[in-house]
Amino acid sequence: MTGFLLKKTFFDLWDNAFRIALLNIGFIASFAVFMLLNRLLEMFSPLPVAVLGLFFLLTVLWCSVYLAAAAICVKNISDYSRFGFNEFFGVFRTVWKTGVVFGIFFCAGALLFTFIIPFYLLLDNAPGLVAAALLFWTLVLLTTVFQYFFAVRARLGGTAFKIIKKCFLLFIDNPFFFIGTMLLALLFIILSAVTAFLLPGPAGVLLFLDEALRLRLLKYDWLEQNGDASRRYIPWNTVLAEEYEKTGRRTVRGLLFPWKD
Repeated sequence: MTGFLLKKTFFDLWDNAFRIALLNIGFIASFAVFMLLNRLLEMFSPLPVAVLGLFFLLTVLWCSVYLAAAAICVKNISDYSRFGFNEFFGVFRTVWKTGVVFGIFFCAGALLFTFIIPFYLLLDNAPGLVAAALLFWTLVLLTTVFQYFFAVRARLGGTAFKIIKKCFLLFIDNPFFFIGTMLLALLFIILSAVTAFLLPGPAGVLLFLDEALRLRLLKYDWLEQNGDASRRYIPWNTVLAEEYEKTGRRTVRGLLFPWKD
């Protein structure tokens, strides 16, 4: 499944590179504007730490809502369709609540990583080290689980509480899958630095995670149709047969040298 997931993500990204890049430009511009305003406020009117913290919170909340809207759009790409930017701006009113919830969780994680864990490490004793280690791995676990927060919202819907519940249930049933996609998502983010985060960028990572969730959910459709089948062995070639047909026999060589394919 992993090979097909990477193949489908690559070709969907290739076919929609302009749209993905525009989504990334919007995200980068939003983040840059907030950071610039924050810098200007620091330079011309020194502000207390609490106000700067509030400004950081607003930045994260806006970026989270933006990513929640982008996740709805890239879902269309995963489903072999396209999206218009009128649709992108239209979904803000339906996703802003879940975006805000994710932003709050992100800020809590940032606070944990930048202040609370270092505080326990500075205690320089065994209890402090144990507490720091426990908090660190808890943060890693939650990051791994919540990587699918926007994809679950886009594909399965529901309130923030139901989204979190679904993320945990999927993780419990597919722990190695979650770990694998987390590592690949981090790799995509690192590679995005080469293109100044235009491609694949945040929107490309959202596309990859939505593709992964979409294909993984097909497992449950197959299990429902085959109630006596083993959950430990999934015949992915059978499960993904229709997906193989929809994607076709495209190759990277055919994209780069179509006259030779």
